[in-house]
Amino acid sequence: MSGTVTLENKWPVLGRHAQATEWLRLWADLGRAPRTIDAYARGLSEYLQMCEQESVDPLTATRAHIGIYVRELTERPSLRGPNVVSIDSGAGLANATTAQRLVSVRLFYDYLMEEGLRDSNPVAGADIRPVGAAVSISVGLCPG
Repeated sequence: MSGTVTLENKWPVLGRHAQATEWLRLWADLGRAPRTIDAYARGLSEYLQMCEQESVDPLTATRAHIGIYVRELTERPSLRGPNVVSIDSGAGLANATTAQRLVSVRLFYDYLMEEGLRDSNPVAGADIRPVGAAVSISVGLCPG
């Protein structure tokens, strides 16, 4: 995939995880739109960066590690700065953005399972919609 070099340059963490590069190449080979690949790469690279910071091997990560990632997404400082007057709190990503980042991580773990590199998906089965966004009997990973 010619875009892989660009993605690895944009998010160097991808180059340190061969399975991530292979997964993104597969999506490109399947004809996914470049912006879709870019969104998946961004979400996955942020997750892999968190794994490196926490000294977690993504191949052995657990739901608890996914929780750490969600907490980081929902608590990170706003790029708009702390003094910007807005309706939101100025911290954390929007619920829809958090859910989008988690989709890329879930799909990556689906791929690892299909390749026989994992037995389970730490994101699978979790309702990643914000609580209250729709009728749901399980608690979502994204705060509502």
